[in-house]
Amino acid sequence: MSFCFEYFCLMGGFKNLLDFYIDASIHVAAAVTALTWITFWEFDIQTDFTILFFNFFATITGYNFVKYFGLAKFHHRSLAKWLRTIQIFSAICFVILAYLTFQLPIRTILYLAVLGVITFLYAIPFLPSEYFLDGNKNLRSISGLKIYLIALIWGIVTVVIPLINNNVTIGPDAFITGVQRFLIVLVLMIPFEIRDLQYDSVRLSTIPQMIGTDLSKFLASVIAIIFFTCEFFKSEIIMERWLITGTITLITIGAVVFARKNQNKYYSGFWVEGIPILWLLLVMIF
Repeated sequence: MSFCFEYFCLMGGFKNLLDFYIDASIHVAAAVTALTWITFWEFDIQTDFTILFFNFFATITGYNFVKYFGLAKFHHRSLAKWLRTIQIFSAICFVILAYLTFQLPIRTILYLAVLGVITFLYAIPFLPSEYFLDGNKNLRSISGLKIYLIALIWGIVTVVIPLINNNVTIGPDAFITGVQRFLIVLVLMIPFEIRDLQYDSVRLSTIPQMIGTDLSKFLASVIAIIFFTCEFFKSEIIMERWLITGTITLITIGAVVFARKNQNKYYSGFWVEGIPILWLLLVMIF
């Protein structure tokens, strides 16, 4: 009986830790960092740990700001313990982020400043209500924009910023890689949008809301194949990279196909979100 009690306590503690890891945006930050690291590998650049850590802490800060701004605004005097913990954690990450910012050259900071403004406007109401389909008046509320904006930011952060910070010219291969990142993030977002069908306002006009779950999965699979096909348009076709990209394409399509409206709590938030981390692990293995 004592063993069973200790086992359940241990599992309960692990679950709480896993929930914090996901809710505090650490997992998504690890995914962004993994994609950034892959860029260094693909373009044969010495690993820039300043950018890696910057992207990690910037992702935590930005995602938590977007996710919890509304909650903190309305419940700042009676925040739940978990939200207080995430706020404190996010504040620490922001301080580290501020320090890392001063380690970057001005040209990189200018690019990042634009992304920072977009992130701010994504959560903060700033335009007249006639531009929106609900009363939030921020970029997040514009019909159909969310998924494309997130994919664009991920593409810039994980491809353009690392290259610019290391004085690499944005040539055809870099452009193709940026397009690939945009496409793969679009695909990875589909399981999240399917999951959120029961929560999202119909005014958001997400892809599953507009064309249905089955067509969304088909469209995502087609986009994933285009993502893989882009590899053949690069100046150099490397077998290891081709195999890794093909593997990630198949895994991603599988993740989309098996996505459900009433999916497991961790299906999208942990397993789907973790595909970029798996991608990095495959790179390291090869």
